[in-house]
Amino acid sequence: MIILSLIIDNHQLHFSNDIEALVPEKTTIIFLHDSLGCVALWRDFPKKIASETACNIISYDRNGYGKSDPFICTERDLDYLKKEALVLGKIIDQLSLKSVILFGHSDGGSIALLAAALFPEKIIGIITEGAHVFVEEETLNGIKTAVFAYQNTNLREKLLKYHSNKTDAVFNMWAKTWLSPAFKSWNIEDCLPKIKCPALIIQGKKDEYGTIEQVNSIIENTTGESTALMLSDIGHTPHKESPEIVFKNVISFVASLPIII
Repeated sequence: MIILSLIIDNHQLHFSNDIEALVPEKTTIIFLHDSLGCVALWRDFPKKIASETACNIISYDRNGYGKSDPFICTERDLDYLKKEALVLGKIIDQLSLKSVILFGHSDGGSIALLAAALFPEKIIGIITEGAHVFVEEETLNGIKTAVFAYQNTNLREKLLKYHSNKTDAVFNMWAKTWLSPAFKSWNIEDCLPKIKCPALIIQGKKDEYGTIEQVNSIIENTTGESTALMLSDIGHTPHKESPEIVFKNVISFVASLPIII
């Protein structure tokens, strides 16, 4: 039977069709999208990773995004990313996965870090792109620029293709949360020492939403073997802006892990 969705906490989450071929005994790479992303926006990147690693791959739309059910809340609190990490833990359990690698972009990267801290027995490695562990002025300025673009360019029209009638909620939930005065105190650095698995931390040197200080904190505070990949002239989406370099490094990183194929 083909299953493209799971019910988690009474809400339906949409998955990529890779879930049809999932073999729970094998290592699975789970792709976690960014704050405005969804399954479709990964395009063919996960499948290329799968072709070289022989691992399962899956991606899913978090609650409120893409083809998943609408948001269950009207505003977020400081722990919204931790809550998503807990949902991820339930997904791993429901799919009976024992060996997992997480690839998270932006918000997805922060979720990957939190999940690795919460579920060290199930996650053998993490890869992050543009992950945040605290709030920087660069992040807030980048979001303010995105708000202007959403209001004055075709950004909203582009997102409608992926999020349909949930688009305004997706954008506003992200922007309003991060730009709220209360969110300036958000910080997950205390979780980093609990991360014992290897990590590949990718960051564009021209990332409009964060600086190398995010990377430094992750590398310095995690207790597993963490490696930084800093990319010159690259912004917030390295796997799209520099696909060959990211692909090569991801394949090498996965090959260094005790994967089951």
